[in-house]
Amino acid sequence: MATSKIAITIDDNTLKQLDLLVKSKLFPNRSRAIQDAVTEKLMRLEKGRLAKECAKLDSQFEQSLAEEGFSAEMETWPEY
Repeated sequence: MATSKIAITIDDNTLKQLDLLVKSKLFPNRSRAIQDAVTEKLMRLEKGRLAKECAKLDSQFEQSLAEEGFSAEMETWPEY
């Protein structure tokens, strides 16, 4: 995976907490800690967006579509 260098500004308290995580060997370095944090945040935002889109679905309509397809298949299944 290609990577790019960036510069960020971060408040002193957050930097101290970050350095403690690196010192305790939870992360190998600041860069990796920040990269993991940004990746996790992006994944959470994407999940939130997906949840919002799913909330827009009409559950009764979706259920009727599922049952419509299922009932058609049931008629063609052999008896055991």
